Amino acid sequence: MRFDQKKILVTGGSRGIGRAIATRFAAAGAQVAIHYGSNHEAAGAAIKTLEGTGHILCSGDVAEPETTQRIVRETVEKLGGLDVLVNNAGIFEAHPVDDVTFDDWQLAWQHTLAVNLTGPANLCWQAIDHMRHNGGGRIINVSSRGAFRGEPRCPAYGASKAGLNAMTQSLAQRVAPYGIFVGAVAPGFVETDMASKVLDGPDGDAVRQQSPLGRVAKPEEVAHAVLFLASAGAEFSTGTIIDVNGASYLRS
Repeated sequence: MRFDQKKILVTGGSRGIGRAIATRFAAAGAQVAIHYGSNHEAAGAAIKTLEGTGHILCSGDVAEPETTQRIVRETVEKLGGLDVLVNNAGIFEAHPVDDVTFDDWQLAWQHTLAVNLTGPANLCWQAIDHMRHNGGGRIINVSSRGAFRGEPRCPAYGASKAGLNAMTQSLAQRVAPYGIFVGAVAPGFVETDMASKVLDGPDGDAVRQQSPLGRVAKPEEVAHAVLFLASAGAEFSTGTIIDVNGASYLRS
Protein backbone atom coordinates (compact mmCIF):
# COMPACT_ATOMS: atom_id res chain seq x y z
CA MET A 1 0.00 0.00 0.00
CA ARG A 2 1.40 3.35 -1.07
CA PHE A 3 0.28 6.78 0.11
CA ASP A 4 2.67 8.99 -1.85
CA GLN A 5 2.00 12.68 -1.20
CA LYS A 6 -1.11 11.90 0.84
CA LYS A 7 -1.69 14.15 3.86
CA ILE A 8 -2.43 12.26 7.07
CA LEU A 9 -3.48 13.47 10.52
CA VAL A 10 -3.01 10.99 13.38
CA THR A 11 -4.29 12.07 16.78
CA GLY A 12 -2.46 10.67 19.77
CA GLY A 13 0.39 9.96 17.39
CA SER A 14 3.38 10.32 19.69
CA ARG A 15 3.22 6.89 21.36
CA GLY A 16 1.90 3.36 21.06
CA ILE A 17 -0.67 2.65 18.37
CA GLY A 18 -0.66 6.22 17.07
CA ARG A 19 3.09 6.26 16.63
CA ALA A 20 2.98 2.94 14.79
CA ILE A 21 0.27 4.30 12.48
CA ALA A 22 2.25 7.48 11.77
CA THR A 23 5.39 5.42 11.11
CA ARG A 24 3.64 3.13 8.64
CA PHE A 25 2.04 6.00 6.73
CA ALA A 26 5.36 7.85 6.47
CA ALA A 27 7.12 4.70 5.27
CA ALA A 28 4.46 4.42 2.57
CA GLY A 29 5.24 7.90 1.24
CA ALA A 30 2.74 10.08 3.12
CA GLN A 31 3.25 13.36 4.90
CA VAL A 32 2.07 13.04 8.47
CA ALA A 33 0.78 15.44 11.10
CA ILE A 34 1.42 13.89 14.51
CA HIS A 35 -0.99 15.26 17.09
CA TYR A 36 -0.15 14.95 20.78
CA GLY A 37 -1.72 16.14 23.99
CA SER A 38 1.06 17.52 26.17
CA ASN A 39 4.13 15.26 25.93
CA HIS A 40 6.25 17.33 23.56
CA GLU A 41 9.33 15.22 24.24
CA ALA A 42 7.63 12.02 23.07
CA ALA A 43 6.17 13.76 20.03
CA GLY A 44 9.55 15.21 19.09
CA ALA A 45 11.15 11.78 19.36
CA ALA A 46 8.40 10.23 17.24
CA ILE A 47 8.61 12.70 14.37
CA LYS A 48 12.39 12.30 14.15
CA THR A 49 11.98 8.63 13.32
CA LEU A 50 9.58 9.14 10.40
CA GLU A 51 10.79 8.42 6.90
CA GLY A 52 10.52 11.21 4.35
CA THR A 53 10.14 14.93 4.87
CA GLY A 54 7.46 17.54 5.51
CA HIS A 55 5.97 15.98 8.63
CA ILE A 56 4.60 18.28 11.34
CA LEU A 57 3.55 18.28 14.98
CA CYS A 58 0.34 19.74 16.37
CA SER A 59 -0.82 19.69 19.96
CA GLY A 60 -3.82 20.29 22.15
CA ASP A 61 -6.68 18.72 24.07
CA VAL A 62 -9.15 17.13 21.64
CA ALA A 63 -11.87 17.51 24.28
CA GLU A 64 -11.92 21.24 23.48
CA PRO A 65 -13.95 22.04 20.34
CA GLU A 66 -11.79 25.04 19.44
CA THR A 67 -8.70 22.84 19.59
CA THR A 68 -10.14 20.38 17.07
CA GLN A 69 -10.72 23.27 14.69
CA ARG A 70 -7.14 24.44 15.09
CA ILE A 71 -5.64 20.96 14.68
CA VAL A 72 -7.37 20.38 11.36
CA ARG A 73 -6.70 23.94 10.18
CA GLU A 74 -2.98 23.65 10.98
CA THR A 75 -2.78 20.31 9.21
CA VAL A 76 -4.43 21.64 6.07
CA GLU A 77 -2.34 24.81 6.03
CA LYS A 78 1.03 23.22 6.78
CA LEU A 79 0.66 20.00 4.79
CA GLY A 80 -1.37 21.52 1.97
CA GLY A 81 -4.48 19.42 2.55
CA LEU A 82 -5.93 16.50 4.45
CA ASP A 83 -6.61 13.11 2.88
CA VAL A 84 -6.83 10.83 5.91
CA LEU A 85 -7.89 11.47 9.51
CA VAL A 86 -7.06 8.81 12.10
CA ASN A 87 -8.86 9.38 15.39
CA ASN A 88 -6.58 7.49 17.76
CA ALA A 89 -6.28 9.75 20.83
CA GLY A 90 -8.08 8.33 23.83
CA ILE A 91 -8.05 7.79 27.58
CA PHE A 92 -8.73 4.74 29.77
CA GLU A 93 -9.54 5.51 33.40
CA ALA A 94 -10.86 3.05 35.98
CA HIS A 95 -14.12 4.02 37.70
CA PRO A 96 -16.03 0.88 38.78
CA VAL A 97 -19.56 1.84 39.70
CA ASP A 98 -19.37 0.21 43.13
CA ASP A 99 -16.02 1.72 44.08
CA VAL A 100 -16.18 5.46 43.29
CA THR A 101 -18.09 8.40 44.65
CA PHE A 102 -20.93 9.92 42.65
CA ASP A 103 -18.83 13.01 41.97
CA ASP A 104 -15.93 10.91 40.68
CA TRP A 105 -18.35 8.85 38.60
CA GLN A 106 -19.66 11.97 36.88
CA LEU A 107 -16.17 13.33 36.25
CA ALA A 108 -15.01 10.04 34.74
CA TRP A 109 -17.93 9.97 32.31
CA GLN A 110 -17.59 13.62 31.36
CA HIS A 111 -13.86 13.40 30.75
CA THR A 112 -13.89 10.06 28.95
CA LEU A 113 -16.74 10.94 26.61
CA ALA A 114 -15.22 14.34 25.85
CA VAL A 115 -11.89 12.83 24.79
CA ASN A 116 -12.97 9.50 23.30
CA LEU A 117 -16.21 10.42 21.56
CA THR A 118 -17.06 14.12 21.35
CA GLY A 119 -13.50 15.05 20.40
CA PRO A 120 -13.37 12.55 17.51
CA ALA A 121 -16.85 13.66 16.44
CA ASN A 122 -15.67 17.27 16.22
CA LEU A 123 -12.54 16.26 14.35
CA CYS A 124 -14.70 14.27 11.93
CA TRP A 125 -16.87 17.34 11.30
CA GLN A 126 -13.81 19.47 10.60
CA ALA A 127 -12.23 16.84 8.34
CA ILE A 128 -15.44 16.19 6.41
CA ASP A 129 -15.97 19.92 5.90
CA HIS A 130 -12.58 20.02 4.19
CA MET A 131 -12.73 16.68 2.36
CA ARG A 132 -16.15 17.12 0.77
CA HIS A 133 -14.90 20.22 -1.03
CA ASN A 134 -11.53 18.75 -1.94
CA GLY A 135 -12.04 15.40 -3.63
CA GLY A 136 -12.95 13.17 -0.71
CA GLY A 137 -10.84 11.29 1.80
CA ARG A 138 -10.73 8.66 4.51
CA ILE A 139 -11.53 8.66 8.23
CA ILE A 140 -10.48 5.78 10.47
CA ASN A 141 -11.52 5.68 14.12
CA VAL A 142 -9.61 3.56 16.64
CA SER A 143 -12.23 1.82 18.73
CA SER A 144 -11.85 -1.13 21.12
CA ARG A 145 -12.87 -4.70 21.84
CA GLY A 146 -14.43 -3.20 24.97
CA ALA A 147 -17.19 -1.64 22.87
CA PHE A 148 -18.59 -5.14 22.34
CA ARG A 149 -17.68 -7.22 25.36
CA GLY A 150 -17.96 -4.50 28.03
CA GLU A 151 -15.50 -2.80 30.38
CA PRO A 152 -16.65 -3.45 33.97
CA ARG A 153 -13.91 -1.32 35.54
CA CYS A 154 -14.10 1.40 32.90
CA PRO A 155 -17.72 1.57 31.73
CA ALA A 156 -17.41 5.06 30.26
CA TYR A 157 -14.54 3.80 28.09
CA GLY A 158 -16.63 0.92 26.74
CA ALA A 159 -19.57 3.23 26.13
CA SER A 160 -17.41 5.83 24.39
CA LYS A 161 -16.00 3.23 22.01
CA ALA A 162 -19.45 1.81 21.30
CA GLY A 163 -20.53 5.34 20.48
CA LEU A 164 -17.49 5.75 18.24
CA ASN A 165 -18.51 2.63 16.31
CA ALA A 166 -22.06 3.90 15.87
CA MET A 167 -20.79 7.28 14.69
CA THR A 168 -18.42 5.56 12.25
CA GLN A 169 -21.28 3.69 10.62
CA SER A 170 -23.63 6.68 10.60
CA LEU A 171 -21.03 8.89 8.92
CA ALA A 172 -20.08 6.16 6.46
CA GLN A 173 -23.65 6.16 5.15
CA ARG A 174 -23.92 9.93 5.04
CA VAL A 175 -20.65 10.98 3.42
CA ALA A 176 -19.98 8.23 0.86
CA PRO A 177 -21.54 10.37 -1.93
CA TYR A 178 -18.78 12.92 -1.29
CA GLY A 179 -16.09 10.29 -1.83
CA ILE A 180 -15.37 10.10 1.92
CA PHE A 181 -15.06 6.61 3.37
CA VAL A 182 -15.21 5.92 7.10
CA GLY A 183 -14.15 2.83 9.04
CA ALA A 184 -12.91 1.70 12.42
CA VAL A 185 -10.49 -0.77 13.95
CA ALA A 186 -11.26 -2.37 17.30
CA PRO A 187 -8.14 -3.70 19.05
CA GLY A 188 -8.05 -5.83 22.16
CA PHE A 189 -5.03 -5.47 24.45
CA VAL A 190 -2.00 -4.01 22.67
CA GLU A 191 1.61 -3.70 23.80
CA THR A 192 1.50 0.00 24.70
CA ASP A 193 2.33 2.20 27.66
CA MET A 194 -1.39 2.51 28.42
CA ALA A 195 -1.72 -1.28 28.78
CA SER A 196 1.63 -1.94 30.45
CA LYS A 197 0.29 -1.70 34.00
CA VAL A 198 -2.03 -4.64 33.33
CA LEU A 199 0.28 -6.62 31.06
CA ASP A 200 3.24 -6.34 33.44
CA GLY A 201 1.11 -7.11 36.50
CA PRO A 202 -0.20 -10.33 38.02
CA ASP A 203 -3.02 -10.56 35.46
CA GLY A 204 -0.73 -10.21 32.44
CA ASP A 205 -0.44 -13.89 31.62
CA ALA A 206 -4.20 -14.37 31.87
CA VAL A 207 -4.74 -11.47 29.47
CA ARG A 208 -2.29 -12.95 26.97
CA GLN A 209 -4.02 -16.31 27.16
CA GLN A 210 -7.33 -14.76 26.14
CA SER A 211 -6.08 -15.15 22.57
CA PRO A 212 -5.27 -18.57 21.07
CA LEU A 213 -2.05 -16.92 19.89
CA GLY A 214 -1.00 -16.60 23.53
CA ARG A 215 -0.10 -12.93 23.25
CA VAL A 216 -1.54 -9.47 22.76
CA ALA A 217 -1.34 -7.36 19.62
CA LYS A 218 1.64 -5.35 18.53
CA PRO A 219 0.94 -1.68 17.64
CA GLU A 220 2.11 -2.41 14.10
CA GLU A 221 -0.69 -4.96 13.67
CA VAL A 222 -3.30 -2.35 14.47
CA ALA A 223 -1.56 0.07 12.11
CA HIS A 224 -1.78 -2.49 9.31
CA ALA A 225 -5.58 -2.58 9.61
CA VAL A 226 -5.75 1.22 9.64
CA LEU A 227 -3.70 1.48 6.47
CA PHE A 228 -5.93 -1.06 4.74
CA LEU A 229 -9.04 1.02 5.44
CA ALA A 230 -7.23 4.14 4.21
CA SER A 231 -5.99 2.51 1.02
CA ALA A 232 -7.25 2.81 -2.52
CA GLY A 233 -9.44 -0.19 -3.23
CA ALA A 234 -10.99 -0.36 0.23
CA GLU A 235 -13.86 1.97 -0.61
CA PHE A 236 -16.53 -0.75 -0.45
CA SER A 237 -15.41 -1.56 3.08
CA THR A 238 -16.76 1.78 4.28
CA GLY A 239 -18.67 1.37 7.53
CA THR A 240 -16.54 -1.64 8.49
CA ILE A 241 -15.26 -2.24 12.02
CA ILE A 242 -12.19 -4.49 11.89
CA ASP A 243 -11.47 -6.55 15.00
CA VAL A 244 -7.76 -6.75 15.85
CA ASN A 245 -7.92 -8.88 18.97
CA GLY A 246 -6.34 -12.21 18.05
CA ALA A 247 -9.69 -14.03 18.34
CA SER A 248 -9.79 -13.16 22.05
CA TYR A 249 -13.37 -12.00 21.57
CA LEU A 250 -15.54 -13.13 18.67
CA ARG A 251 -18.75 -11.27 17.96
CA SER A 252 -21.59 -12.42 15.73
